[in-house]
Amino acid sequence: MYTVLTYFVTLFVIMISVFVTLFFKNELERIFGEKKDVVPFHICNVVITSMVSLVAYAVMTIYISGNELDLKLQLVIHVLIILPIYTLGHFAFKKYNSVYRKYLTTENAKVVVLNEKYLKKKKWPSKFENYNSNSKGK
Repeated sequence: MYTVLTYFVTLFVIMISVFVTLFFKNELERIFGEKKDVVPFHICNVVITSMVSLVAYAVMTIYISGNELDLKLQLVIHVLIILPIYTLGHFAFKKYNSVYRKYLTTENAKVVVLNEKYLKKKKWPSKFENYNSNSKGK
């Protein structure tokens, strides 16, 4: 029973960690102006996620179930769990970012087209419709 609970909590921690690391990877690539995926970011994300998941597993194993911890075996198991989740999360994150991209640019960084889906997604609440009506002349 404790083993199932331990792996369930670890899986939950892995999913949260993958989302957070992919979000930070996306922001770092945006800051550094990278157009393509950077492999070292992926490697660091998998290492960070494996460390977080191993800590969660160790805490759950030692303090909840009271069993000993075999770190080498658990590292292999956790990496085999993390890789498919990270890959699926990466493709889902990539698709979401490509669909809701603000605009398309050319090679010399000029805006070509605003994305309609992004504009539709960013609806303002109805209370802001007449927020600045005096300056518009309404």
